[in-house]
Amino acid sequence: MSERVRLEPPRLEGVVRVAPGRRLGFAEYGDPDGPAVAWFHGTPGGRRQVPVEARTYAADAGLRLIGIDRPGIGRSTPHLHRDVLSFTGDLAALLDARGIDTVRTIGLSGGGPYALAAAVGMPDRVPGVAVLGGVAPTRGVDAIGGGPIQLAVRLAPLLRAARVPVGALLPPLIQLIKPAGGSILDLYAAVQPRGDKELLAIPEFKAMFLDDLIGGTRRSAQAPLADLVLFSRPWGFDLADVAVPVRWWHGDADHIVPLHHGEHCIGRLPDATLSVLPGVSHLGGLSEARDVLKEITDIGG
Repeated sequence: MSERVRLEPPRLEGVVRVAPGRRLGFAEYGDPDGPAVAWFHGTPGGRRQVPVEARTYAADAGLRLIGIDRPGIGRSTPHLHRDVLSFTGDLAALLDARGIDTVRTIGLSGGGPYALAAAVGMPDRVPGVAVLGGVAPTRGVDAIGGGPIQLAVRLAPLLRAARVPVGALLPPLIQLIKPAGGSILDLYAAVQPRGDKELLAIPEFKAMFLDDLIGGTRRSAQAPLADLVLFSRPWGFDLADVAVPVRWWHGDADHIVPLHHGEHCIGRLPDATLSVLPGVSHLGGLSEARDVLKEITDIGG
């Protein structure tokens, strides 16, 4: 498998101070003067977990596409928010610093709750949301059981205790195995369902995941555990509070977030449509990046 694929770097990368002693890292692609779209990475992931097709489409369509490190990954300061909704304050600070008034949001897997939260926390700034195989609530009126996420619910106390030490230990370990990163990703792909296996066999996708994983974990790797802790709590809002249009894509062979979780969320969101992807597993929504961007930017003009 070619690991020699060289990805074009983001048009711009940097950090923004969002609170005293805290910052968020970001990467921008496409047109700096175009309509803004915030891309929320999965769990794990970071600011560069943006498919090549999305980057290319943003440039061709004149969109300003922004990948954002959540707290504790990449260039973002480690921090455990009270709930998912609380992250919206950090997002608002980043948007203000970058001169962005209106932003559409897209969330992959663990990024889905954050994309939805943005529409609740900033209803005047977020005209539409897209979710790709998004995690469903495990607590509150919208809770649904089943799926691997229930393991995080059962292990929540351990995850809270392990977040800081594990986040400190993982970066040197990942850097140590960096030369074998491609082979390790191949081994992971070999035990995944057909859809994810085929996606990870595409050199550009493989290169994107490796670049994001290795670059994003140089300093800290607390964000994935922080996500799991927050997913085991109430999100700070109900799905009924998401007043803007939501477009949801979900593979019917998703082995991480079952399709019925997506169907459950669609049934509780006030204005939402579901596109079921036949034969597609968890990461398959990434291959729909162009359609996702086109549809989400059509919302609200």
